[in-house]
Amino acid sequence: MQTQAIEVIETEVVLEEAMSLNHSRLISRLTWQLSAAYEQQYDILAELEFELNTGNFKPDVAIISKWAYNWQEDLIRFPHPPITAIEVLSPTQAFDAVASKIVKYYLPAGVRSAWLIVPFIKTVYIFSADGAITAFAPGSTLQDPASGIELTINNLFQ
Repeated sequence: MQTQAIEVIETEVVLEEAMSLNHSRLISRLTWQLSAAYEQQYDILAELEFELNTGNFKPDVAIISKWAYNWQEDLIRFPHPPITAIEVLSPTQAFDAVASKIVKYYLPAGVRSAWLIVPFIKTVYIFSADGAITAFAPGSTLQDPASGIELTINNLFQ
């Protein structure tokens, strides 16, 4: 009589929508520009998943304090909230849905600021932990009080 051992592995299935061209371009440009200007102060990370007290979330780009990396031991979900979480609105997302995620989940978990980038109107909204929302349109310079980051909006949308 043969017996077989069965190993049950806990898995999580996450369905993600395909990334659009503009969405991908903005994430690349944003990551590059922020890394070039703020590499000594912050780590700028794309698509990192965070395990926060309000749930698991994966912003398009995250700004964290400089981290001591251990290349022999990796993390699947980062256990600390980012200073800033950045979401780029995709063509299939509703503004209200992403803004609600920021207000209900990111900010209560300790994220100090969250950006919502709207490619169609080339505008960036910053949601602050104190409840303030500030919009930065073409021709302006984004200023994030939580991180001290400044970014020219026109340079982002090239």
